[in-house]
Amino acid sequence: MKYIGVDLGGTGIKAGVVTQEGEILSKGSKPTRNERHYSEIIADIAALCGEVVRDAGLTMADIASIGVGVPGICDPKTGVIPFCTNLGWHEVPFVAEMHKYIDLPVQVSNDATVAGFAESIAGVSAGTESSVFVTLGTGVGGGIVIGGRPYSGAHGVGSEIGHMILQMDGELCTCGNRGCFERYASATAIIREAKKAVAEHPESAIMAKCGGDPEKINAKIVIDSAKEGDETGKAVFDGYVKGLAHGLVSIINILDPEVIVLGGGVSMAGDFLLDAVREAMKPLIFYKTMPYARVELARLGADAGIIGAALLGR
Repeated sequence: MKYIGVDLGGTGIKAGVVTQEGEILSKGSKPTRNERHYSEIIADIAALCGEVVRDAGLTMADIASIGVGVPGICDPKTGVIPFCTNLGWHEVPFVAEMHKYIDLPVQVSNDATVAGFAESIAGVSAGTESSVFVTLGTGVGGGIVIGGRPYSGAHGVGSEIGHMILQMDGELCTCGNRGCFERYASATAIIREAKKAVAEHPESAIMAKCGGDPEKINAKIVIDSAKEGDETGKAVFDGYVKGLAHGLVSIINILDPEVIVLGGGVSMAGDFLLDAVREAMKPLIFYKTMPYARVELARLGADAGIIGAALLGR
């Protein structure tokens, strides 16, 4: 049997037909246009599912189920999405709406959770029983796989790794708390700290790369400056790595996974980031003489959401 996977984002909807080994047979996309009512967006998702099935030379009779990754949470018992910030959704009866168009089992999970699940099947953590996927983007997302299955907790709200509290009364987070992991380990954190740093060191290469306008600073500019040996860039990058390492070691202490997978935009820094994080973690490890999770870079890229969502039904 084949499966349909849908990666629903704030700006785009991607869908594909996937084999149970994680191979994509066809895929397509549509703009989300998230200003619309949820019913219109879900109608587009259903239509896109039909398109990718036809493109694969199949019919719905060949499809076992549909899986959807959303930038929010879903109640697995009811199929309702109680909260999805990027789309402005609250208490959306997602599965019931999908069933107006397609009579197949529909499963919904968090987008980072399904991306981590994809890596555990067809990516860098394939063959492991336990892994944690950490997305390093505007925020920090997480996907936990235990016993080869995605884990979202008793109420569907688990794996919110970005909102572990690393520092009491720390940086204010968009969630309303202070000191959350994502305030120290996201691209947003790099940009925030870089703006502070260039105010004191306007001679930094960071300022040259952003044309003298701090509002144009992004994570890549900062990391590239650090790679080139710019002292201000290195200081910001080293502070970022320290925060990331502390969060990853906390994950190890709680879950003891076989692998931690780093994805998202910041992970595009590649080995420069990976080597630094691995080194920063060493003195923080609790059991010094025991093996612990290896840290790797994600491999599946933009296709992870489609693959992982599809295989929720596997």
